[in-house]
Amino acid sequence: MIPFNIPPYVGTELNYVREAVEVNHKICGDGPFTKKCEKWMCDRFNAHKILLTTSGTSALEMASILCDLQPGDEVILPSFTFSSTATAFVLVGAKLVFVDVRPDTMNIDETKIEDAITDKTKVIVAVHYAGVACEMDTIMDIAHRHNLLVVEDAAQGVMATYKGRALGTIGDFGCYSFHETKNYSMGEGGAVVINNPKYDDRSEIIREKGTNRSRFLRGQVDKYTWVDYGSSYLPSDMNAAYLWAQLQVADKINDNRLHSWHEYYDEFKPLADNGLVELPVVPEECKHNAHMFYIKLADLEQRTKYMTYMKSKGISTSFHYIPLHSAPAGQKFGRFNGKDEYTTSESNKLVRLPMYYGLTDEDRNAVIEATKEFFDEDR
Repeated sequence: MIPFNIPPYVGTELNYVREAVEVNHKICGDGPFTKKCEKWMCDRFNAHKILLTTSGTSALEMASILCDLQPGDEVILPSFTFSSTATAFVLVGAKLVFVDVRPDTMNIDETKIEDAITDKTKVIVAVHYAGVACEMDTIMDIAHRHNLLVVEDAAQGVMATYKGRALGTIGDFGCYSFHETKNYSMGEGGAVVINNPKYDDRSEIIREKGTNRSRFLRGQVDKYTWVDYGSSYLPSDMNAAYLWAQLQVADKINDNRLHSWHEYYDEFKPLADNGLVELPVVPEECKHNAHMFYIKLADLEQRTKYMTYMKSKGISTSFHYIPLHSAPAGQKFGRFNGKDEYTTSESNKLVRLPMYYGLTDEDRNAVIEATKEFFDEDR
């Protein structure tokens, strides 16, 4: 079976985990490897402040708390996203307002945002699907004119850029994921990006269970105490050690994935030219990170046939999100603004192909050949 995903592994991870345990004697949060990872990302992405978290979900939760939302405040977001994007804001009592996506990138349709704004709107969430950036200039302009905060859900966007700026560093807050399905992994983990210094202290307090422990450790206060709401969002330094190994070869991982992505694209271009599939679209101002490769088929029926065919060939494929506004929780906690012109119909057509660091030429070619055979037979 050719798997859909294999977690990234570069071979030095266990050496660093062993160092955390046997040399540093520090396996809880905020240890040496945590600090190394945070500094590497700040330097590489030209970010103001980055804090590792226990997951991409917890990074979103921290961002939602920092937005200082009150019950009944509204948050605009796409319906085509993972549940974490929504639950992070539901937890603080916000009302979700879903808008349609663009059919080319599957990102939030920036032209539909302004119509969804009410006097209760406080936040716009930009989800960078497949590591391809949303139209951030337009989104930031809308936010500034309406005095709104912008949270970038860049869970899939590590090492991707928009007009030369790293995803996650453009809005007020950015959120990364280092889950095992992501380009860089610490098993379970994430990071929150703080792009405004006024949130520095509170972000540390929230992450440290509501205490000012970080200020105490820097010698800024003589004792630490409980000062605000917070939780335990600190990942183990062993997880950070695992991630550190991959950040050391981040470009190698990125280049390897991009090679597979472009091989898929080039091989499937004739199918797209003949109207048999749709391929991913990457706008000129965006530099993606090959987080995934997907194709779109004619409809749900053909997608189901295709996935069944690929399974019969020993190849694992996967559809993606069921639109949140159609889910029970989505109906309970939110509403769809405007017309669902593309969200449901496009999500029904999309199927993701095997994509991971180290995908062999042999396995990738098998995926390509099986796909071509499917369309030969389907015709």
